[in-house]
Amino acid sequence: MLNRLKQLFSPKDTSHLILINAYCTVADAPEPGFAHVLNGRRDLSDPELSPHLNGFMNHLADAGQGKMSRVRYHVIRHLQRVRQHVSLSIEPSEMDRFRAWAEAANAIVFMEDGAVRDPQGRILLPASGDDGDPQAVVPYPPQAWQRKARSDLAIAARKVSVPADLPPVVSEPELRLRTPEDVLRRMLALFVVAIRAESLTGDNPISAADLQQRFPPAFAGLTDAERDFIAQEAPTEQEITRFLWRYEAILVLQWVLGLQDALPFADAICDVSAISRTAIERGTEGLRKQPAMRPAEEILDALDLHYRLHWATRQAILKKLTAPAGLNDGVLQERHHALNWLVRFEDREWDDVDTPT
Repeated sequence: MLNRLKQLFSPKDTSHLILINAYCTVADAPEPGFAHVLNGRRDLSDPELSPHLNGFMNHLADAGQGKMSRVRYHVIRHLQRVRQHVSLSIEPSEMDRFRAWAEAANAIVFMEDGAVRDPQGRILLPASGDDGDPQAVVPYPPQAWQRKARSDLAIAARKVSVPADLPPVVSEPELRLRTPEDVLRRMLALFVVAIRAESLTGDNPISAADLQQRFPPAFAGLTDAERDFIAQEAPTEQEITRFLWRYEAILVLQWVLGLQDALPFADAICDVSAISRTAIERGTEGLRKQPAMRPAEEILDALDLHYRLHWATRQAILKKLTAPAGLNDGVLQERHHALNWLVRFEDREWDDVDTPT
């Protein structure tokens, strides 16, 4: 794998130049403003980029020999957000100008010596081992650091403690939000799943046929796991509970669509009645009424905040302590899941969305 990475896009007649592979997370990496040979440039529309990134991540994980250091973990996370891969050959004298470009592109850099470097050329991960430059920093756009600072202040005001080194989340230059139509379909699908789960806790379960007749647009957006659940006559209690929690995810999607005014602090379960009324109204309208979405900045603010609060509740569970500030881990799990789906975290679809903290 290492040799393939070194040779990727490698030109045949520029041996006197420095070969660089830059992995940029911004959607629009700037044009290089320095003398260079462009060996190749591709974005996520190229079907070969995703397999390449997966191979690179596997290479880095294997190089850790089963140990996942903090730097290695965050380098892999960076690769999961990559939007463009650029291979360049440049004169050594152009390295300072290249570093300024790498900062603007929010890039990490793979060099011919097998090291992964930050935009300033400091070694994040050497070819072997984990002893990189302690001054090296995995890059994030400025908006991401500003958002993290705001979240940290809000969390501290609630007397919740989280590590200062929890990284930022995806930010505006890197973002690929779901479409409003996809969000609406997902909200309606979650509603029929949740209402089916709720009915199974009582004496009069609502049948799948009845739900499909009442909410046909919702059934079109069901995932495989959701369709299987609704089709079961007697799901397990664990399955019922799992899908009953989806009301909390529905709240997030309704808020994103402007159907709810706010996301309350995550210390209590949502108002199921209000959420159901809103879902029924939108389900009746179907997709005839064009949905809209909140500004990306607000969605990213919510993601960053809930990511950090979720870390706090998970730590409390691990240490068998009471969650700080009355936080509800179940609420945070569902909100975090919905928000990660919205920003296409790890490019996963709903059933496979992860919520690492």
